[in-house]
Amino acid sequence: MTIPQHERHLPDETDTMLRHDWSIDELLAILQRPLTELVHEAQCVHGRFHPEGTVQLASLLSIKTGACPEDCKYCPQSAHYANETGLKRESLMAVDDVLEKARIAKEAGATRFCMGAAWRQVRGGQEFEQVLDMVRGVTEMGMEACVTLGMLNKEQADRLADAGLKAYNHNIDTSPEYYGEIITTRTYEDRLETIANVRAAGITVCSGGIIGMGESDRDRASMLQVLCSMNPHPESVPINALVPVPGTPLGNVKPVEPLELVRMIATARIAMPKSRVRLSAGRQGLSKEAQILCLMAGANSIFYGEKLLTTANPDTIQDLAMIEDAGMNILSDNSVI
Repeated sequence: MTIPQHERHLPDETDTMLRHDWSIDELLAILQRPLTELVHEAQCVHGRFHPEGTVQLASLLSIKTGACPEDCKYCPQSAHYANETGLKRESLMAVDDVLEKARIAKEAGATRFCMGAAWRQVRGGQEFEQVLDMVRGVTEMGMEACVTLGMLNKEQADRLADAGLKAYNHNIDTSPEYYGEIITTRTYEDRLETIANVRAAGITVCSGGIIGMGESDRDRASMLQVLCSMNPHPESVPINALVPVPGTPLGNVKPVEPLELVRMIATARIAMPKSRVRLSAGRQGLSKEAQILCLMAGANSIFYGEKLLTTANPDTIQDLAMIEDAGMNILSDNSVI
């Protein structure tokens, strides 16, 4: 008996287009294509996998600031550079204060609320219990709860999942080859192990990196190759441009050219077509036109609000106008991740 076409259970055609075997050379060739060709292909891929044309608004709050023992050369929260940056240590925020911030973010249109603590790793005890309460509270509001807390083990990942955590952010920052130039207190393998623990707990992965730290194009392609080798791909891929902070070792680095950010976003979109590619740190230094070009190149999520942990971000009114000018729609629920 012939089954009518509309009743056949065929695999999703888009799933067959997902690849986890990209080589660094392939990704480098994409990254270095003529810009108009690159953006055009990224638009085609984006339209096929994200026909709804939405932008997710994610709000980010630092729930514990400063005094981090890591030596990440870009980060003002590192205790190694505290005397130079002048950033004051702040204790973990109270649960009620965090949930009030989440309510404000939700009223402003955010559907994901990300909470970041400047820890090297998650530890047991009262502070972790407070974070679990924050996750429960944000989830009960109907928002996606996301945290970034440093390294965590399998048991901690499971407890976060039980509390309702939707996503865990743990960036790989740069390529394995360049990593030692930026961080010496945590290995690349440490980062990958945490991501594996998150995935095993059933929590979605938010992982990306930073450009503009002195790395080469090949390093950028290598970083993307690590991400798109994950199976499944990270559900969210933040692409950050370095925000040079005086007092850090990278405080005097020249800001990255906007079109380099466009290229990275477009390449990430082609390599990881189902992921939400998030235009993240560095937006404050971009014109509205440059940000719209990033959206055209495949970004469909932004960090929303006036601050990203400790660095400035465009205000909400500017963001809403920019998205409207781009002809895109704001994701009003979490039905599309």
